[in-house]
Amino acid sequence: MGHTGKGWGPGQFEAGGRTRNPAGPRFASFQDFLAQRRDGQPFYFWYGSTDPHRPYDVGSGAKAGLRSESVKVPGFLPDTPEVRSDILDYYFEVQRFDSQLAALLGELERRKELDNTLVVVTSDNGMPFPRAKANMYDAGTHMPLAIRWPHGAKPGLAADAFVSLLDLAPTFLEAAGIAVPPELTGRSLLPILAGKTEAAPRDRTFSERERHANVRRGDLSYPARAMRTSEFLYIRNYRPDRWPAGDPERYFAVGPFGDIDGGPAKSLLLDRRGDAAIRTYFELATAKRPGDELYDLKRDPDQLVNVAAVAAYSKTLERLRAELTSWQRATGDPRATSDDDRWDKYPYFGEPAKEPK
Repeated sequence: MGHTGKGWGPGQFEAGGRTRNPAGPRFASFQDFLAQRRDGQPFYFWYGSTDPHRPYDVGSGAKAGLRSESVKVPGFLPDTPEVRSDILDYYFEVQRFDSQLAALLGELERRKELDNTLVVVTSDNGMPFPRAKANMYDAGTHMPLAIRWPHGAKPGLAADAFVSLLDLAPTFLEAAGIAVPPELTGRSLLPILAGKTEAAPRDRTFSERERHANVRRGDLSYPARAMRTSEFLYIRNYRPDRWPAGDPERYFAVGPFGDIDGGPAKSLLLDRRGDAAIRTYFELATAKRPGDELYDLKRDPDQLVNVAAVAAYSKTLERLRAELTSWQRATGDPRATSDDDRWDKYPYFGEPAKEPK
């Protein structure tokens, strides 16, 4: 096993007693990794691209020939030239990752290993923009997932099943012919990949959040849990008195509202928060939120209008609350039993914010 690029991180894995990155020994390239592998030896390799992670080269998308008219600005961001350019730079980095992936697949094909390799392509969060990454809304939790495995995946299949990254471990184990331990809460994706109808089709997915970065005084987290169905998104914010995007002033890591990655879109919201045309978007990204959030996805796909306090949705809210709590208890979630803020007491092993030069 091995990795190149970004493995587990950011943070100091040594602080947990490890002597190497959990993703495996580091190699300069995929080719270097394969060069030390014995012929026919099973392998696991993690390619950790930094694309499309920030920071971006401002204007790189336009310089590459991408057109700002092609940008779809989500409803939680203002449609301004700065935001369009920022999203265009994001598109450019996505395309650059695609070219990196093509090179990896080409190397496997050259070695005649492509059709015998299970390839999974995904990310660790949604787009790095305000109200997206580090949030429980779709823009923060909905991620790309592409899988290639001629032995078990139906070519060209596009599935809209509810899945989670928790499903990857049992998928790998089943593909390798290894029994899946009962303590794993995910489910193998192999039936879905084969185009089969599952015995108990999934109709929801769950998300959890604690501390993303050390951006609140006292090392505080922003604990939340969410349940997503085809019709609704329900979010339970356990500490609504805290700032969801981090404190307004820098505490330790990153900067003000530090759970939002720095970039032109964030700078626009902060610098022009007093403008009437921008204020709403600034508050969507940074303002304190109520304990319950409920979004009607058919009427509000961008999840902008919280209907948790609307009488017409009271029965739906009650049902989703109960179903989320039931799942938490079934999976042993400490928030469902003691809710003692233990995560706030765990040491933070990330880097402090750097002073601007």
